[in-house]
Amino acid sequence: MLSGADLTTRYRELLVRVRAAGPAELMVVTKGVAAEQIAVVVDAGCTLFGENRVQELEAKRAAVAALRPTANLTWALIGPLQSNKARRALEVADRIATVGSVDLLGRIAALATERAKPIEIALQVNVDEDPAKSGFTPEGLRAALPAIAAIVKGAPITLAGLFTVGRLTDGGEAARPTFAQFRTLAAEVDADAKALGLGLGPLRSAGMSGDFEVAISEGSTEVRVGSALFGPRG
Repeated sequence: MLSGADLTTRYRELLVRVRAAGPAELMVVTKGVAAEQIAVVVDAGCTLFGENRVQELEAKRAAVAALRPTANLTWALIGPLQSNKARRALEVADRIATVGSVDLLGRIAALATERAKPIEIALQVNVDEDPAKSGFTPEGLRAALPAIAAIVKGAPITLAGLFTVGRLTDGGEAARPTFAQFRTLAAEVDADAKALGLGLGPLRSAGMSGDFEVAISEGSTEVRVGSALFGPRG
């Protein structure tokens, strides 16, 4: 486990790299990370965190709040969400970033309306159409926009924007085709949404530890970094 001083240094160095690459926000991914380490990163200035599983998000949010009770943090669910866990996700996440089907969006909208609990979501798109990944296909997302607009209308839901998980590569330039395609698709979806009167937010979440600088150069507004900060995790 890294010392607090090492974690602080790593976080600040990552922040410099992100800012040098362009105007993007750094999300720290907490999968496999203890609350005490997360608290160190909070002290270094981070306020945006992502967790892959609902139950881990519940536990870590509570543990970090106990350690840093005055910190104003944002927690996003960035892993696949099953419909039967949507109620729990709505309670603990500030943003559900992996909404990849009309059915899941409908479930979230119904719960949010029932409980009068506003929620921010991002639409996940499987840019590479990788069968191992979740999300709308590019054409599927464009075709689903009228249904999405109908569900969101009147529901306490804010569309933050788009989210993607790139294909597994060696990082760097090898990842550029995915991010370039994501950028093109985002522009097309934005235009389609506007034609429907649907407000699609500016979030373009793409890029992780091995390729975030390339993602930013292709228009990503948020990068999700875990191993580059905390080291390899199980």
